[in-house]
Amino acid sequence: MFNILAISGSPRKGGNTEILLNTAVEPFLKEGHTVHNFFLSGKTIAPCIACDACEDDAVCVIKDDMQPLLEKLSLCDAMIIGSPVYNRNITAQLLALFNRFHSITHKRPFKDRVFFGGAIAVGGSPNSQGITLNIIHNFMLSLGICCVPAVLNGVSVVARKKGEVLEKPKSLSDARVLGENILRALKMTKSSG
Repeated sequence: MFNILAISGSPRKGGNTEILLNTAVEPFLKEGHTVHNFFLSGKTIAPCIACDACEDDAVCVIKDDMQPLLEKLSLCDAMIIGSPVYNRNITAQLLALFNRFHSITHKRPFKDRVFFGGAIAVGGSPNSQGITLNIIHNFMLSLGICCVPAVLNGVSVVARKKGEVLEKPKSLSDARVLGENILRALKMTKSSG
């Protein structure tokens, strides 16, 4: 059985990013795998303070919701990260989370295992999601995570109003394809390992 971590960088609870993430993990749930949701709409992640205390033991001195996330991550085989697009970028909440991963980069947590990731970006206008997808993929690559595409690259969706993505069957389908592709990659790795 596989474990997947779904991270939403949206400060909006129940919005388009969370809807797309829930759709992307449906293939895992359908087969009885475990899904761990980590939606920043209900979490507190403080920004990194660059104290470098983590260099010795890979433990961050800031006590917030980052510790439970890292515990979940250690159980997982893959992750999908979604973000709304704010000024052609990820959200401030997701950037804080990415920066806090600095505490574990010293121990290179993915060096001895294959770990897959995928990206979802939801923006209010066409062509605003590409940079956000690249930022998420770059974060994953910096940790040694293998990026898995959806139909093309990551899932790129145009939606502005809360819940608008529910009226976009192709966008929901693209999110589901991302989950299917990650699940397929995990199965291929397991069967060859």
